[in-house]
Amino acid sequence: MQRSAATGRHYMVGGGIAALSAAALLVRDGGVPGDRITILEHHGTAGGSLDGSGEAETGYLTRGGRMFEPNFVCTLDLLSAIPAPDDPAVSVRDDILAFNRLVPGRAECRIVRDGQKAEDRYRLGLGPEEIVALNRLLLTPEGRLDGRRIEDWFAPEFFGSNFWIMWSTMFSFQPWHSVAEMRRYMRRFLHLFPGLARIEGILRTRYNQYDSIVAPILVWLLKQGVNLRTGSSVADLTIEGDQNSRRVTQLHLATGGTIDVAPEDRVYLTLGSMTDATVTGDRDTPPPSEDGQSPGFDLWRRLAARNEGLGRPEVFAGHSDRTSWTSFTVTLNSPAFITFMEDFSSNRTGTGGLVTFADSAWLMSIVMFHQPHFREQPANRPVFWGYGLRGDRPGDVIAKPMAQATGEEIREELAHQLRLQADQRAEFFDGAQIIPCRMPVITSQFMPRQPGDRPPVIPRGAENFAVIGQFCEIPRDCVFTVEYSVRSAWMAVHGLTGEVAPPPPVVRSDRDPRALLRAAKVLLTG
Repeated sequence: MQRSAATGRHYMVGGGIAALSAAALLVRDGGVPGDRITILEHHGTAGGSLDGSGEAETGYLTRGGRMFEPNFVCTLDLLSAIPAPDDPAVSVRDDILAFNRLVPGRAECRIVRDGQKAEDRYRLGLGPEEIVALNRLLLTPEGRLDGRRIEDWFAPEFFGSNFWIMWSTMFSFQPWHSVAEMRRYMRRFLHLFPGLARIEGILRTRYNQYDSIVAPILVWLLKQGVNLRTGSSVADLTIEGDQNSRRVTQLHLATGGTIDVAPEDRVYLTLGSMTDATVTGDRDTPPPSEDGQSPGFDLWRRLAARNEGLGRPEVFAGHSDRTSWTSFTVTLNSPAFITFMEDFSSNRTGTGGLVTFADSAWLMSIVMFHQPHFREQPANRPVFWGYGLRGDRPGDVIAKPMAQATGEEIREELAHQLRLQADQRAEFFDGAQIIPCRMPVITSQFMPRQPGDRPPVIPRGAENFAVIGQFCEIPRDCVFTVEYSVRSAWMAVHGLTGEVAPPPPVVRSDRDPRALLRAAKVLLTG
């Protein structure tokens, strides 16, 4: 008989948004005292891939933000209980919604060609064959797409369309990624098709996602007495039993210590991380060629090698030529470039979104954030972010892959894409701090997969442990989103305690006749 959730201890292995969400749900909905929850995080701070760090003098860093939209019902429900950082009387959810009413997004410069806003930037550029292929993909059962790549489904001409440029840079898809995942995205976000060319319908946070989401959750959890142990890495687990009945009995720390797991305790495992192995450079130094530490995947490999039904991490990790890209965060020394980009893009800062340089060999994109992007950021040090989806190739003026470029070389490549003159380059970027960041497995969750490659949230026979985060299997929902992580946490808490209601269902835009008609109109006229 399952014991009450409040009688045992709850251990979060990993401190990303999934683990923080599980802890918050246990307290809010499960009646678990905070002091019975322990979060064990390898790094020096929690938050996982939703990060934001640095300072004005040395440069700010954000590795990248995840897409956010109104149908993320699990995330918005969770954030409704968390006080906002600037006004504790308002929830984080209500602060996000209020901010988006104040600063609505509508990109007027989604695609740039030859240093100018592309004349066809509002058109998808799809021909009859591409439209048929997209519709056929929407209607094909996912089970028939196992292991197949996007490039197996579409003709080569498709990958030169505006639709693909917008789609791939917005969601970070590559032609060799999973066509099953692309189908999930299309069905999940069908309601966003009318605003695809202008990135309408997307929610933005007031600051970076660490300051806007993670930090408030952490403050709330710590007030509840939750024990956060940073710099505390779980290197292995003891799992006793088999797929008929099995339990975690010990956590083995990288320092050599162990934590005994009692029969009434529960364990929530974040296996793998999209930002594992990340390395950074600076203005004068490229990121190291050697990958950084990979604690999430290392733990997954150890567990999967000894325990059936815990997935196949090798499907996702170990293919950095297929799963890597490089981002860069720029801390400017004056607002001059911000003013230039407002004139260039016809968007007030923070109201646009990705500006993609279609001619760029690196397929570079930048985002001009609403300022300040960091809570303590000085007004005279604005920040913007960019990345190269095809940074594996030599650049147009920097004859090397983006991953081997210094911050200064990335700035040169950007200046070329904007056709900036020498005096403009000096005015805009002198004194700027530019931090390039190479992420070897950032899109690993998109790799083509088969059933069983991702473990279920509650693996077969698991009595006291669950798998959460980006590398578990959740039907119909889409990885590379905050919602996927929060939903996995909710499913885990529900499944392990039986005392928390199941999460709200995935919103099915593909079953909404109005959304279907609007999407069909966009595809046929785009």
